[in-house]
Amino acid sequence: MPEADSMQKRFEIDFEPIGRRIDVDSGANLLDAAREAGIDLASLCGGSGLCDSCRIQIMTGEVSPATAGEIAALGERAIRKGERLACQTIPLSDLKVHIPPESLTSPQRLQVEGMELDVPLNPAVVSLDVDLDPPSLMDVRSDLSRLQAALVQAGVPSPIFSLPFLQSFCSMLRELNWSVRLAMRGEEVIAVLPRDAQLLGVAIDIGTTKVAAYLVDLLDGTTVAKKGAMNPQVAFGEDVVSRIAFANKSVENRVELQSVLIEAINTLILSLCEETDVDQGGIVDAVVVGNTAMHHAFLKLPLKQLGESPYVPAVSDSLVVPALDIGLEIASGAKVYLPANIAGYVGADHIAVLVSLGIEHVDKPALVVDIGTNTEISLAIGDRLLSCSCASGPAFEGAHIHDGMRAAPGAIERVRMIEGELHVLTIGDVPPVGICGSGVLDSIAQMRRLDFLDRSGRFKEVEGGEGGLFSEDGFVLVPAEETGHGHDLVISRGDVNEIQLAKAAIRAGIEILLDEVGVDSEDLRTVIVAGAFGTYLDIASAIEIGLFPEIPLERFRQVGNAAGEGARQLLLSNKHRGRAEQIADRVEYIELTVHDRFTEEYLQRMFL
Repeated sequence: MPEADSMQKRFEIDFEPIGRRIDVDSGANLLDAAREAGIDLASLCGGSGLCDSCRIQIMTGEVSPATAGEIAALGERAIRKGERLACQTIPLSDLKVHIPPESLTSPQRLQVEGMELDVPLNPAVVSLDVDLDPPSLMDVRSDLSRLQAALVQAGVPSPIFSLPFLQSFCSMLRELNWSVRLAMRGEEVIAVLPRDAQLLGVAIDIGTTKVAAYLVDLLDGTTVAKKGAMNPQVAFGEDVVSRIAFANKSVENRVELQSVLIEAINTLILSLCEETDVDQGGIVDAVVVGNTAMHHAFLKLPLKQLGESPYVPAVSDSLVVPALDIGLEIASGAKVYLPANIAGYVGADHIAVLVSLGIEHVDKPALVVDIGTNTEISLAIGDRLLSCSCASGPAFEGAHIHDGMRAAPGAIERVRMIEGELHVLTIGDVPPVGICGSGVLDSIAQMRRLDFLDRSGRFKEVEGGEGGLFSEDGFVLVPAEETGHGHDLVISRGDVNEIQLAKAAIRAGIEILLDEVGVDSEDLRTVIVAGAFGTYLDIASAIEIGLFPEIPLERFRQVGNAAGEGARQLLLSNKHRGRAEQIADRVEYIELTVHDRFTEEYLQRMFL
């Protein structure tokens, strides 16, 4: 019986999307476990089960039966979906627990910033102001005939109307007293808006871990608002391979994978509109980018073939699809543009990165590394543009790390040894409760500089060590008395190995691309580091552990969310959409898994 087993065990609780894991004694409830892990889970009633603020969802594992109070507060349907109150739920096995954003008191840091550049305005959707004669007993033409006549007079000879537009336009014409602003995509009428309305578009970057959304004014090119959120698909797997496996189990799973994503995106869009006091119906165009798996999940396309050799997309061409067909809550006639996918594991988001950087034609070698759970790398030189993909894993997000967590308050993000004393910097400048990816990388670089690690990643000091910096679990970054939860924060030998695996894959990809065009790493004139992790990592530490070639620091540029910036540019410029098509056609994709040098290069780059 699970109850009997639970009396003799400790259980590992994996809190997602925080990425924090903790072992707890049997009998402890999940609210106490979250607090012990340093997670600020809301609990308005203090854990007595009288409110629903500590709502969570059990994704895998066994827990105690729902109480009558939980059933009353959440409803039986929610209970069947695994939703519970953390304060009333006791683990009976190892668990994966999903925490929705509203149950957290402290948000995670979500990378939406990038190097926003001016783009000559040439959007796919433009405005056209028209005045219509209202109907009367002397003029009983249909509303559509009246609108068509006004459009012909304005120079649109053959206007096009979608059924969703026709289902809603009559009331808008009357509400606006027949003087309106039309959103036009070529000759198609997308929406009827007030005469002084902004013409808005939304650019969305779907990352494996995070989703970023940008609300953009199509008339002047300004970004009105931007916001990020965790990708709720994390609950079904930290990496795309796990999510593909989940989707392949049933049609229902594939539907669920899309529905939770669409719900999260619609929540983001609503939040942006509320923040700026605009109507969602005024969003008349959208651009969505993501890796190939996220692209397919967004469109509910088949994913099975992405998980099987030779890992081909269902669709590689760029697409324009009705927003209504996907479930996006924007103007009913709006379309969504999705750039082309390069390959099974290099998607439209990387096309957007390359568009934003404008490096498709350079005289001297330029390298782009977009670091994430899956890392995309491109090398540009002359008329050649090569790309590859590396399965770098979730270690840079803090996953599979002894005290790892994602970038949230209390996560150690910087580590330095200054005058013989170890110093750490946490997000939010609060007591540390875990270590995010940049902190792990910094720690390993510092250990290497201090000669605590050999080239293979083994500890040179196992017991005691310099100044008591080692415990039986590993290298002690912060002793228990200085943390936010009363436990040592350590870097274990396993943590070092996780980073070695990730950095070896990326560095091997870099070296193979360089070899393909016959240049050495010292020939690189520009190395552009993109992505959320790339924004915060210390380049010197990355070079120290061998993630990047040893070239002068001034050749590196950290550009933030270049995929999101690329999506914004694609929203504002048809010319940039043309560039995206050209880039997709030009890219030479290198499949590393079958490259004759990859295994050798990978093993060599495991060394620090």
